[in-house]
Amino acid sequence: MKTFLTKLSDMDRRDFLAYSAKAFLGVGLMPSVIRNTAFAADLPLSRPTAKNVIYLYMAGGMSHLDTFDLKQGTEFQGATRSIKTNVPGVRMSGYLPKLAQQMDKLAVINSMFSNQGAHEEGRYFMHSSYTKRGTIQHPGIGSWLVKFDGNRNPNLPGVVHIGSPNPGGSNGFLEQRYAPLVVGNPEAGLQNSARRSSMSEEEFQDMVSLTNAFDAEFHGRYKQQKKVEAYSEMYDDALKLMRSRDLVAFEIDKEPKSLRDSYGANPFGQGCLLARRLVEHDVRFVEVTLGNWDTHTNNFERVEENAAILDSAMATLLADLEVRGMLEETMVVLATEFGRTPKINENEGRDHSPTAFSCVLAGGGIRGGQVYGKTDTSGKNVVENRVNVPDFNATIAYALGIPTEKTVYSPTGRPFRVADMGRPVLDLFA
Repeated sequence: MKTFLTKLSDMDRRDFLAYSAKAFLGVGLMPSVIRNTAFAADLPLSRPTAKNVIYLYMAGGMSHLDTFDLKQGTEFQGATRSIKTNVPGVRMSGYLPKLAQQMDKLAVINSMFSNQGAHEEGRYFMHSSYTKRGTIQHPGIGSWLVKFDGNRNPNLPGVVHIGSPNPGGSNGFLEQRYAPLVVGNPEAGLQNSARRSSMSEEEFQDMVSLTNAFDAEFHGRYKQQKKVEAYSEMYDDALKLMRSRDLVAFEIDKEPKSLRDSYGANPFGQGCLLARRLVEHDVRFVEVTLGNWDTHTNNFERVEENAAILDSAMATLLADLEVRGMLEETMVVLATEFGRTPKINENEGRDHSPTAFSCVLAGGGIRGGQVYGKTDTSGKNVVENRVNVPDFNATIAYALGIPTEKTVYSPTGRPFRVADMGRPVLDLFA
């Protein structure tokens, strides 16, 4: 390979390296590799600073036309009105007044594109960068992150999903240790994580020892079986977590009432608060889901209701992270599986439209105060700087510095990388 490269011209080498980077997720070659290559000139001057991700997922297909990509003065506008943001010349939905005052922290991508127009398939693609392929289950980017860059807190899971486990967001074919912990109710703490008050520590240890003794023969015989190994890992992790002082991270009732109210007295708002606490305790990837965005009927009423929940929670989260000095190392992602149609149907709703939609990034080295990409006058198609779903995930991976030259293999022996053939959108970084 070295001999081959030395025979190439400078331009050929640059093209070859660019192609190789694309094959390795497009997060580009890592700094130690590219520092002395022509390809390095294409990278931003300062490296991204993300260490963790808080991923806010709008399940159902958030209407871009009523949130971040309004078409004012057209027949497609409907009841939604735009308002000014704190960035001159940039406007946002009137349903998002608090986020409008945080626009200087946001990079709004109005040129997202997907080829998946059904909910489950769209969520799977958005979370994994792969379309469904038979029985293969692909890992989500959170599991990739912990697999290749480690878990910073050995006592807590590296990936947590709050509200709902989304298709494509699991550990997939990676080992059980990279699976997300699913928390249904953010206000309930971590359920079943403490021994009964009627049982002493000594009695608990005796019970664990007895269980291990009963299981010893079975595990000795079947320890090479992946499902048995996965169960053993999960059991050991649960015991370790039960004894950890880091369980306090799940106790959001320790936060001031005024702050909890600011996030919003609802599962999504409290989930965002829990996400901040978990990241403070070095959980690498936390996803919080807000559903009910499938607005085939009563689009404007339902978007207004959902946007109010999102607005309070996300705006408070950004301000909270910033005041704690955590925003530069925490990337906040707002994502959905697709957008909605410009045409307003007979039920005052908008239908599925994967050919154009909006996502948002903030923190983690992202340059705030920008709108990237453009759709046509109806909002149906992208006309400038199209960002495919794998490119979007590649951008997150690039911000995290995931070592994408590494390959993992599915149970069938097929090689996979994070968001294959995607390229990060480098213009989004500072």
